[in-house]
Amino acid sequence: MARVKTEICDEPESLTSALLQHLREAIGAAGGWLPFDRFMAMALYQPGLGYYANSSPKFGLLPGGVAGQGSDFVTAPELSPLFGATLARQVAQALAATGTDEVWEFGAGTGALALQLIDALDAMGQAPRRYTIVDLSGSLRRRQQATLARHAGRVVWVDQLPDAFVGVVVGNEVLDAMPVQLLRRAGGQSDGVWHERGVAMDAGGALAWADRPTALRPPVEIDGPHDYLTEIHPQAEAFVRTLAERLRRGAAFFIDYGFPEAEYYHPQRHMGTLICHRAHRSDDNPLLDVGLKDITAHVNFTGIALAAQDAGMAVLGYTSQGRFLINCGLLDVARDAGPQANAMLGKLVNEHEMGELFKVIGLAAAGSEAGWDPIGFAAGDRTHRL
Repeated sequence: MARVKTEICDEPESLTSALLQHLREAIGAAGGWLPFDRFMAMALYQPGLGYYANSSPKFGLLPGGVAGQGSDFVTAPELSPLFGATLARQVAQALAATGTDEVWEFGAGTGALALQLIDALDAMGQAPRRYTIVDLSGSLRRRQQATLARHAGRVVWVDQLPDAFVGVVVGNEVLDAMPVQLLRRAGGQSDGVWHERGVAMDAGGALAWADRPTALRPPVEIDGPHDYLTEIHPQAEAFVRTLAERLRRGAAFFIDYGFPEAEYYHPQRHMGTLICHRAHRSDDNPLLDVGLKDITAHVNFTGIALAAQDAGMAVLGYTSQGRFLINCGLLDVARDAGPQANAMLGKLVNEHEMGELFKVIGLAAAGSEAGWDPIGFAAGDRTHRL
């Protein structure tokens, strides 16, 4: 087993110390090595201690668009209500086309997107009968309940999907937070050996990277003589397969940062996409400040599309966030918005902001794809590049 030590100082916060103790116990129970996906799951979701399971602030902007004090990052719904109001046009079309009247949202964050969608759908005369939020975070659920208090009669929360359901599913920055496995090649394409990267402890009890030989491989061959580090996404793909099995009628739209497979595993992307967020700053070391920062990886949208198709869903379209929002009528929605909302419009669509890095993929349950063309992919559809 190859080890690469990482210096780590336990934060004074009891939360971090308690989470580190759980991790050390898990590493010991596993024989001294945890695959990274298990580490990431604990760092993010360990009950009461993981990043998404504790009560620390995570999302937010102050008035005027300044990064919120105590928050770590901001998502599109917090940037501007135009995001949800525009996405609602696509949701409304999908509800009508699939003959459903329920919306399901995964990982609802502050509840801002849910509020925007419900208000906009109500204004369009397509009020959802029920809005269901699937979220594992108790602290975020409480924040969502406060945000959505005036819609309490039709918003419900669940911890997992039922065995069968219908409706339109939305997920904004959900797939990127699903644990990934790390693969590292040393020695180049011709004679390189692939290892799975995991987490161990050094002699002093600090967390350290540790690599083990593996039969796992990226989905495509990586050219070049250089070392290479990347991610694979079995949990996100399994999630999509489960969604396909249980969504009996309806559609799903996922918005996230990522690439198609050919770009994701390009030889030049040799350091992978794993990144951490804390206090509106980013770093690439998830072994530091465990439980106090977000850990994410970009989405391989080709893998998501293939998992959906293999499980019987149809791909409705795939494009950039900027193109999707413009197709859905963002400029029309913005015409009636105030100056503060319009000030953030550029961040949603500009290529150097969220407009190009973020993508949207649309999926339809088996039998729900016929007879309609989603407005979000009317121009600039990139499905052929998946």
